[in-house]
Amino acid sequence: MTDETALAEIASAFCIEGSVRTVCPYGEGHINVTYLVTTDRKRYILQRMNTNVFPDSDSLMKNICAVTEYLRGRGMETLRVVPTKTGAPYLAEAHHWRVYDFIEGTVTYQTPPNLAVFTNSGRAFGEFQNALAGFDAAGLTESIRRFHDTPKRFADFSAALAADACKRAETCRAEAAFFTERASTYHVAIDGLADGSLPLRVTHNDTKLNNILMDAETGEGRAVIDLDTVMPGSMLYDFGDSIRFGASTAAEDEPDLDKVHFSLRLFRAYAEGFCAAVRGSITAREAELLPYGAYLMTAECGMRFLGDYLSGDVYFATKYPAHNLIRARTQIRLAEEMEHSQDAMRAVIYEILGA
Repeated sequence: MTDETALAEIASAFCIEGSVRTVCPYGEGHINVTYLVTTDRKRYILQRMNTNVFPDSDSLMKNICAVTEYLRGRGMETLRVVPTKTGAPYLAEAHHWRVYDFIEGTVTYQTPPNLAVFTNSGRAFGEFQNALAGFDAAGLTESIRRFHDTPKRFADFSAALAADACKRAETCRAEAAFFTERASTYHVAIDGLADGSLPLRVTHNDTKLNNILMDAETGEGRAVIDLDTVMPGSMLYDFGDSIRFGASTAAEDEPDLDKVHFSLRLFRAYAEGFCAAVRGSITAREAELLPYGAYLMTAECGMRFLGDYLSGDVYFATKYPAHNLIRARTQIRLAEEMEHSQDAMRAVIYEILGA
């Protein structure tokens, strides 16, 4: 733990206003270490960047600076990277550090307290997507290579199943068969990006509710945060992952599958915000495949959980031996219900878009 005096010295290496008064831990993030810096003038966010997960700090910060500057140019509220006193976007010492302005008057939610907040989150991510429709995503670096290349994810899963390093395959034959039987369904998005039928877009790739700063009074989205995974991809990824996480009736690691269902009501709530925001930039093919995106991201996440279980839980943090297996089972339940709900989901999308 870095002591407060040292943290204050690190913060003072940036172009902040005033003198540092306090530095204290902040937030619930699991990747970077975050602190709230209070000066006698204003507040800032100081982060120790996780160079194990994101080793290329130069490219990472170049992505963030390019996207946030573009968004500001479009009149959107967004993170502001505070440079160091030498003009760099981050400080490289024993660790890599960065500073953002603290956006006052905002709150974050771990789960939506009501449907309106979930709709607002869809609108916020949709506005983020829509505002960046004119940005050349090909100029961004992949902060995690082939992150949503689902056929590659399936190949990794298949390799883990074949290796069976921890002799766990016998405990999850049915779950493994679920993903293997659907191998032919995983290529649509990556093929669409390759042949141009799906536009290459700036994608956030971590579209959880708590990555939106909501206005503390109105509950409306103010700014999308946690931009480390901003990189080139498909709209299907961001929409799909939001639905995977937010349109479930239970937690990601709920052991009682009777409680785990895909909610068309929650799907509609999110889609009403998202689709209204992207109406001016979404293509007909993207609109058609948004429901598929929800299925794809759920299946991909499930096979990652199961692959990690087979490999001995080396990637995802676990609290007990079967934790990743339980997570995989919830994703299987959701993906299966999404398969059967594709027409109903598409009807909702078309109704909202007026297609």
